[in-house]
Amino acid sequence: MEPVLAVAVGVLYAAGLYLMLRRSIVKLILGLALLGNAANLLIFVAGGLTRTAPPLIAEGETRPDGLFADPLPQALILTAIVIGFGVLAFSMVLAYRAHQIVGADDLDRMKGTDT
Repeated sequence: MEPVLAVAVGVLYAAGLYLMLRRSIVKLILGLALLGNAANLLIFVAGGLTRTAPPLIAEGETRPDGLFADPLPQALILTAIVIGFGVLAFSMVLAYRAHQIVGADDLDRMKGTDT
């Protein structure tokens, strides 16, 4: 399963970088979102894909028994999803406002500060 997900991470990174190199600000934002999702998937794969019990410690013990799932990658990904969604929403609002002022989504036309 890990090789398939590694290929998916590579495809997401490639597509994200390709979109970020375009001149459209909408494609730039979509590329940024793809890079964020690729990073999340990379952390998920790096954490290991094992189906084990949650790391619950029984009363009176100091550590969980047997194999348990590592909660750190899941916590990192959940935090990254929330922050990524906020950044994506903010950048979409900025792009919409820039489109209202400039009248285009071409990054070359947005270089000037006089509108």
